[in-house]
Amino acid sequence: MRLWETVISEEERLIYEKAGYGTQRVYLGKKPALLIIDVTQSFTGGPSPEQAESYATSCPGAWEAVDAIRQLLYICRSAGITIVYTTGNRAQEKFFGGATIRTRTQKDLKPEGDRVPICIMAQENELVLKKNKASAFFDTPLATYFHKVGIDSILVTGTSTSGCVRATVIDAFSHGFHPLVVEEATFDRSSTLHLVNLFDMNAKYADVITLEQAVALIFSWEKSGEVERVER
Repeated sequence: MRLWETVISEEERLIYEKAGYGTQRVYLGKKPALLIIDVTQSFTGGPSPEQAESYATSCPGAWEAVDAIRQLLYICRSAGITIVYTTGNRAQEKFFGGATIRTRTQKDLKPEGDRVPICIMAQENELVLKKNKASAFFDTPLATYFHKVGIDSILVTGTSTSGCVRATVIDAFSHGFHPLVVEEATFDRSSTLHLVNLFDMNAKYADVITLEQAVALIFSWEKSGEVERVER
């Protein structure tokens, strides 16, 4: 049973199934990338689990997702998979505004809020892309970069599931990439919105997969260099 079945009724799920949503097969393309969206101190609540309440914007479950991302990072780096991070751009918010219409407090605007926790920090050869709006693709060169290096599928992780993750997934699909959202490696301040959006993205725009599935796909890709397909 998928976790979203606890909040999406069987009747509603059958309506989606009847329309043909969510029946695709899971696959990892020939040139995947790992995208880590906005996993910064403002959403994890601080630089470590012990300081998880330092920001009003902190999300429950953030550090469990960080651990899943840490595992994915290790495997993706070992396999030579392209890795990209996104963070906010607080320095320019006074000119362009933020990713939502929410009013920021001075506490929210602390510069260290855009720092990535050290346990999953980017390495020197990994792109860290600053963005002003929800989607990692909106007014950024991300699509150009992915096309340049031949990326065809994206393992999507980060926060928030209902906001920046969802916006990025829709734009990734619209740009012709195949998004795979790693369930345990995403998080939101609302568990209900987290599950509802996983369900809807899985139905319309992406494959929502477990961490175990993601690891298996990467190992298979690394071994064969070919597209690996598994049934949902």
